[in-house]
Amino acid sequence: MPFIDSKVTVSLSAEKEENIKQKLGHAIGTLGKTESFLMVGFEDDYSLYMGGNKLEKGAFVSVRVFGKINSSQSNEMTAKICQIFADELDIPGQNVYVTYQGIADWGWNGNNF
Repeated sequence: MPFIDSKVTVSLSAEKEENIKQKLGHAIGTLGKTESFLMVGFEDDYSLYMGGNKLEKGAFVSVRVFGKINSSQSNEMTAKICQIFADELDIPGQNVYVTYQGIADWGWNGNNF
């Protein structure tokens, strides 16, 4: 039941969205989750500021999963996310924040897991 929400300062073409979605789908295995239930969201042309300065190229990525998150797995996932955004959007890792949240109650299709 993972959800990866990305806010990026650059414009996303449909092709870039698809590429990033596919790569995140592979990367989610790092957290012991599968792409089959992965939901991915994008907000592009988003204003982000870091240290009081507007970022020309930056990203904020929020990863939410059902259950607990292992710190070593999330560290590895952060490296993969930063690499994906660098490769696809030329966003440097120092301009990417990634947060993780484990959710105890997660609903789908009229019920909670």
